[in-house]
Amino acid sequence: MAKKERMSGNEAVAYGIKQVNPDVMPAFPITPSTEIPQFVSTMIANGEIDTEFIPVESEHSSMSAAMGSEAAGARTLTATSSAGLAFMWEVLYVAASSRLPICMTVVNRALTGPLNINADHSDSMGARDSGWLQIYAETNQEVYDNFLQAYRIAEHPDVRLPIMICQDGFITSHAVQNITLWDDEPIKQFVGEYNPEHYLLKHNEPMAVGPYAVSNYCMEAKRAQAEGMIKAKQVILDVAKEFEEVTGQKYGLFEAYDLEDAEYAMVAIGSICGGIKDAIDELREQGMKVGLLKIRVFRPFPAQEIAEALRNCKAVAILDRAEGYSSQGGPVGADVRAALCKYKVYAENVNILYGLSGRDTKVEELVEVYHQLEQLANGENPFDEYPYLGLRG
Repeated sequence: MAKKERMSGNEAVAYGIKQVNPDVMPAFPITPSTEIPQFVSTMIANGEIDTEFIPVESEHSSMSAAMGSEAAGARTLTATSSAGLAFMWEVLYVAASSRLPICMTVVNRALTGPLNINADHSDSMGARDSGWLQIYAETNQEVYDNFLQAYRIAEHPDVRLPIMICQDGFITSHAVQNITLWDDEPIKQFVGEYNPEHYLLKHNEPMAVGPYAVSNYCMEAKRAQAEGMIKAKQVILDVAKEFEEVTGQKYGLFEAYDLEDAEYAMVAIGSICGGIKDAIDELREQGMKVGLLKIRVFRPFPAQEIAEALRNCKAVAILDRAEGYSSQGGPVGADVRAALCKYKVYAENVNILYGLSGRDTKVEELVEVYHQLEQLANGENPFDEYPYLGLRG
């Protein structure tokens, strides 16, 4: 039977890794994801799993080794954060274009500079267009459940793309929360074994991985890769439905919290959504119709679904935990605003930067944003031209 436990987000991911028992894990330590390879190497030493752990000299080497093992037909995992993810940059694109379904647990941490080790989304958001699937979690339960679904999504023959399972550094990765751990056997059956149709070391089927592509063929390869991303949306929903049948936990492309009749809504990713829900509960008691759209799947980006969910809102605040340096806001704001425009949703909207480099965001600040959205819908504009929430002086 499923059991109740208390775990940090990193522990929860490690428990999921134990249940999946991937073939290979190359990794290099970096705060705040270091615990994950530590936990895995300990489980290997204790004989709890038979994953081959590869200590490497850098994150670039980690992703290179992950590519090699996945290309050889081995289910592969790695973990990283921040500058570690940035150091992989070159190889991220190669892994995606080679259609290698590597799973990477990303514990989100600010990219420097200035040097900072706390949570924001600048690391994974910087890699949002590298061809990797991206799924984000609000809670420890969600990052555990997302990991358990990851290989089923990435390895699907319609997808065959690498996947990032993201959680907020320290906020969920090191904080202990109540969690339900699912039974091993149903999870093992759900995830299944990895039996790729084609791989580098397959007998009597020689193949090249990551070859040079001349101009006559490269564009077609990129389009085929894009098709995998397009088809991933339905695969994610199908896998989530099966996961619900096994566990009772329901997941989608996003979570709509009190959104059905909301006049004023926020769109956000990750752990901030817990505070937003508290603000919503407080304001709903006062009769204010407010809601939240919590994005779970950022790549592929569910543009039409998000636009339809926000269609009846009068005003929307899109929250970003990463600065886009476009002079217009952040990456979530750019994508959501484009979706609203494309699908002719005419709600007033504002893109707000919050929580950069671990800055706390208080529930009362979020309550005030909802009041400001009401003003915005009524023809006033209480927001700065380029709003940062909680910015000092």
